[in-house]
Amino acid sequence: MSKSVGNVANCLCGSVKIRVKNIDPKFTVCHCSSCQTWGGGPLFMLQCGTDVVFEGKESIKEYESSAWASRGFCSKCGTHLFSRFKKTGTYNMPVGLFPTTEGLEMTMQYFSDLKPDYYCFSNETAEMTEAEIYAHFSSQL
Repeated sequence: MSKSVGNVANCLCGSVKIRVKNIDPKFTVCHCSSCQTWGGGPLFMLQCGTDVVFEGKESIKEYESSAWASRGFCSKCGTHLFSRFKKTGTYNMPVGLFPTTEGLEMTMQYFSDLKPDYYCFSNETAEMTEAEIYAHFSSQL
């Protein structure tokens, strides 16, 4: 199990340690097919900015998952570590890496039109469809 203390987290096997200066507790959920395939369901992500330090970088593998972002994971245990936006270098990291973050609140759902019918969330959030996401990120390439 990953361990976290404040803004420090480890992957499941402990090969990668992450130190994050700032974590925005207002997290997003992504329903795109890549996130669903990668994690078996929606991906819950915290915005962590660019001030992120990794120990054990040799165990991190990155996959270019879209024109605007790559995904990082531990090559030893498979823990999902981040999604990094190419243009800004900002990181989004799974909420599960930092579960004790105070004030956690889901505020946005990406690819809401691709969300399967077999699950739903009870809280109201802003939503962006697939077309809206592509329009937003295409303008940043």
